[in-house]
Amino acid sequence: MTNRSGGCACGAIRFTINAPLMNVGVCHCTDCQKASGGGPNYVALAPKTSLSVTKGEAKTYFSKGDSGEDVGRAFCPDCGTPLWSLPPHAPFLTVKLGALDHNADLTPALHLYTASAPPWHLMHEGRPTFPKMPPFPPPGA
Repeated sequence: MTNRSGGCACGAIRFTINAPLMNVGVCHCTDCQKASGGGPNYVALAPKTSLSVTKGEAKTYFSKGDSGEDVGRAFCPDCGTPLWSLPPHAPFLTVKLGALDHNADLTPALHLYTASAPPWHLMHEGRPTFPKMPPFPPPGA
């Protein structure tokens, strides 16, 4: 599926992605755990230039990543739905799978920041795991 659409729970934010997703992963970092309410974040990589916001305006929260640089996390200012993240200096953004209208065809290819995962986080057997950020491009990309 080349074009995808998505948005927040209340409908205030809508977006489209007009390029194939590059990979799907599961992030277990502590920031993702806080954003999700405890579990890991399921994300897909999309070229930054492929995202168009078609309704509303997301708010972005910035925090320091492992690199020491700011990572942006976009969310709906009305309902709080996490939408995508903006890694610094990367040509891609990470779209939250839960923000996509259709995600049943997406399967995680890897797990990252597993060093931060509590023992109750589920891991997909046979998928590569990385204690921190994997090399780019990730395996299977």
